[in-house]
Amino acid sequence: MVLKTFNLDEEVYRKFSEFCRSNGISMSKQIEMFIQSQMSDDPKVREEYLMKLDLIRKGRFVKVDDFKKKYSVIK
Repeated sequence: MVLKTFNLDEEVYRKFSEFCRSNGISMSKQIEMFIQSQMSDDPKVREEYLMKLDLIRKGRFVKVDDFKKKYSVIK
């Protein structure tokens, strides 16, 4: 195992860290899998990972018809 340092936007890191923590996912393993998939012609994803992604996709979301109208700061 090699320890590397990357420069990331702090907000992106915070959000991804929270996402991984709340879903019981290893952040470093996700980054490693991403790098491997970028280098592979035939990326392979573990079934467990696909199941977690499916649960996230089926999550509870708020339906917004007109995002700009609903969340505009200027009215």
